[in-house]
Amino acid sequence: MIDARRLYFTDPCEVEVRTVTLDAPDEGEVVVETTESGISPGSELLVYRGEFPEETAVDETIEALAGTFEYPLPYGYAAVGTVTDCGAGVDESWRGRTVFAFEPHADRFVASTDTLVPLREGVTPTEATLLPSVETATNLVLDGAPRVGEEVVVFGAGLVGLCTVHILSEFPLSELTVVEPVDTRRRLAAQFGADRTITPAAVGSDAAPANTDMVYELSGRPTTLDDAIETVGYDGRVVVGSWYGKKRAPIDLGGSFHRDRISLESSQVSTIDPDLRGRWDRERRFDVAFDHLQTLDTERLCGEAFAFDAAADAYRTLADGTVERPHVTFTYR
Repeated sequence: MIDARRLYFTDPCEVEVRTVTLDAPDEGEVVVETTESGISPGSELLVYRGEFPEETAVDETIEALAGTFEYPLPYGYAAVGTVTDCGAGVDESWRGRTVFAFEPHADRFVASTDTLVPLREGVTPTEATLLPSVETATNLVLDGAPRVGEEVVVFGAGLVGLCTVHILSEFPLSELTVVEPVDTRRRLAAQFGADRTITPAAVGSDAAPANTDMVYELSGRPTTLDDAIETVGYDGRVVVGSWYGKKRAPIDLGGSFHRDRISLESSQVSTIDPDLRGRWDRERRFDVAFDHLQTLDTERLCGEAFAFDAAADAYRTLADGTVERPHVTFTYR
């Protein structure tokens, strides 16, 4: 048996680190001592604030996230650590490897080697905690399928928004605009490749883009959907990458939405577009995410690192919106 310390969301705005007992690694499994884990400021803040939809599956595609959204809930999916012990049938070459895993925040965990991703040479543990955000951005771009010469707008320059802007900036678009209320994030968006940035208050004015080809809604605010619909032109596309949880807002579909044949599409990282599944799988998408991670200016994204025991402070800081850089991590050593 193995003792581990795991983070639990226990009530709205309350977290607790608990000691749990893990089974020894079974055949094909290893023990991983966590070095760092990244906090997803989008989905984890929904859980922290109690804004998740109760009894909805957390993620049916990830074994470590089995179960439903209800307190107490272990959550998180960006753990990086070192393999310290191997179960039966596991090649000893795994011992000592630094690996990434979609695992909740904990100082150690037991996982099948099939679920682990060894870090590429030159990628630090801190950088690797960004992999889920870059993978999400990769899927958003695959779903949106930007075309040469298109005008694209991204609403929201949070962590996923900035990673998406980074990838989109490599496309031969006519213009890439970011809409973001926070000044520091607008500056980051410009540094990550946006041609121009504006505030949400400017939407609908002469200073804002109009009749655009595609919009990514990544703000996390359902009210933004009206602005997104207003921004695209005839036969335009709105790709919704935000997860709103229980947040609700009235949406105006009675204006140009139908007459302009606007497409409203969800983008879900747990699965891949059916049109692409013949040539793409999660492994290929992860490889592409690694490629983009290695070209990303991670120093501009990575901010404060909190000791695991100070988890409550980390979430309070994120919820207050006082972090200067969007990526916050836990350290365990």
